[in-house]
Amino acid sequence: MTLNLSSSTPLTWQNRFARLGSDFSTPQPLRPLSAPYWVSRNAALARELGLDASWLASQEALETFTGNRALAGTEPLASVYSGHQFGQWAGQLGDGRATLLGDLQTPNGGFELQLKGAGLTPYSRGGDGRAVLRSSIREYLCSEAMHGLGIPTTRALCITGSDDRVRREEVETAAVVTRSSPSFIRFGHFEHFSHANQHAELKTLADFVIQHHYPACRDAAQPYAALLQAVSERTAELMAAWQAVGFCHGVMNTDNMSILGLTIDYGPFQFLDTFDPGHICNHSDNQGRYAYNKQPNIAYWNLFCLGQALLPLIENQEHALAALESYKTVFPKALENHMRAKLGFSDDAAQHDDKALIESTLKLLAAHQIDHTIFWRRLCSFARPAGRESVRDLFLDRPAFEAWATSYAARLAQQDPHASQALMYRSNPKYVLRNHLGEQAIRAAGVHDYSEVEKLLQVLQSPFDEHEDIAGHQALADFPPDWAAGIEISCSS
Repeated sequence: MTLNLSSSTPLTWQNRFARLGSDFSTPQPLRPLSAPYWVSRNAALARELGLDASWLASQEALETFTGNRALAGTEPLASVYSGHQFGQWAGQLGDGRATLLGDLQTPNGGFELQLKGAGLTPYSRGGDGRAVLRSSIREYLCSEAMHGLGIPTTRALCITGSDDRVRREEVETAAVVTRSSPSFIRFGHFEHFSHANQHAELKTLADFVIQHHYPACRDAAQPYAALLQAVSERTAELMAAWQAVGFCHGVMNTDNMSILGLTIDYGPFQFLDTFDPGHICNHSDNQGRYAYNKQPNIAYWNLFCLGQALLPLIENQEHALAALESYKTVFPKALENHMRAKLGFSDDAAQHDDKALIESTLKLLAAHQIDHTIFWRRLCSFARPAGRESVRDLFLDRPAFEAWATSYAARLAQQDPHASQALMYRSNPKYVLRNHLGEQAIRAAGVHDYSEVEKLLQVLQSPFDEHEDIAGHQALADFPPDWAAGIEISCSS
């Protein structure tokens, strides 16, 4: 298949990462797919990126975001990085199935656009460089779900599909998801140059990140220590947000950690159904390294790896350790703030014993295997008798519930009831991307029915709203069916 070079698109590109040079990336020829078709387009993100709706619906856009057409102004590339995978040094990795088109200039600044699943790269390590429809739908929906929840994340502009075959555990059809982010730089980019003793390149990368994404660090007495501290604090905030909403990442390798503190690389992820602190969402994670309750400590471990990578620039180990120390103060405070809001307690009315109430609430949910999302959403109306009863109905052990509820009711009574309820409805989503919802959308898409993808996209982009105008909306917020427990997600997901 012949690639087309287009110059008709009105898009304006910069290619800042490409300017770093050949040590950082390799020019990447686009590798076409046969007879591509649209699976879904994210109109909300397209507007934010300043993309014309008619162009996004065009054949040119379809071929561009499949990797069949090279747009004028782009310089497609694959970047090199290394990293620790499941706690072990994995050596050189890199963009094995992702092609960065460049920096799209938008009304909101520069955003990189990246094609995931666009074919073989120099860093594919024996893989085929492709993505399948199943995994592309999961990433597309979850990245928008996280954005709707207010959690920092990469985002997804569209999915294109092809009937070309890709072999995973079984033969599936190919797809490409177009991802958007201010940057896709990972901890592993820094580890790569540090491990290879390429300190000049390490400095170039750090200066690049500071210039474009952390300009406040530039004037610090120790700019690279300031960078490490800023990344530590953003990562702490991210982990607190994950824990509060019940999100499990599944593969928190250092090459899957964003230098901007974004959720990145949606493979084996899951939102909790029942609240199980030890839940392992990735069936490839045999040791449970990335269990839900281990995520905050793993994030710190990954930051420590980043600190080691930056040490040739920071030079003083004590400065690096001090920068990392900020994680230990920011994370618990951020998590407590999230949980206090979920309970309906405003920050300006915080009390010393709130932490104990938060802990007792989580222990209650874990002990009685209560559905995480439904509990918190029903709790929003706890102050009303019918609301309290709907929460109580989740518990078989009524005395245990009443003992907790009495304590909670006394604390809630100290809040302004209208402000408290409004805070809770802003903090406890009605909709999350449960595994079975994603699976249903994937099955329908397998026979070219993308209506479930579109419906989920609509509710997940505003997950705190009721969406009573959408047919079947209540089923999207209901308990998972029994078969959902049998869904297995692994690193191929």
